[in-house]
Amino acid sequence: MSNERKSMLASVFALAWQFIKRNGFGKSQALKCAWANVKLKASMRRRIVKFYYRKVNGEIREAYGTLQEKLLPPILGTGRRPGDTLFVYFDTERGEYRSFKRANLLSADIS
Repeated sequence: MSNERKSMLASVFALAWQFIKRNGFGKSQALKCAWANVKLKASMRRRIVKFYYRKVNGEIREAYGTLQEKLLPPILGTGRRPGDTLFVYFDTERGEYRSFKRANLLSADIS
């Protein structure tokens, strides 16, 4: 097995374990959500992706985001690092960085 594949599997299982411990997910639900997060991040590095997540107040948000280097504005840095529970992306509709809780990802158009 390649190192890249091992690294990806390690990140999926670490994220799934985080969902189990912090959010009370079952094993199946945690693994599904972890795989969705990893696949979303991989797709965002290649193109703009449409995805849905539940906001903290319970609303469902449709977002279009990317992590492509050529589409990102310069990072000015605040000196703060986002927590490991957050997924940070560049919202192409609003033109700024946004984030959501990784456990709140509902679905993504990852084709």
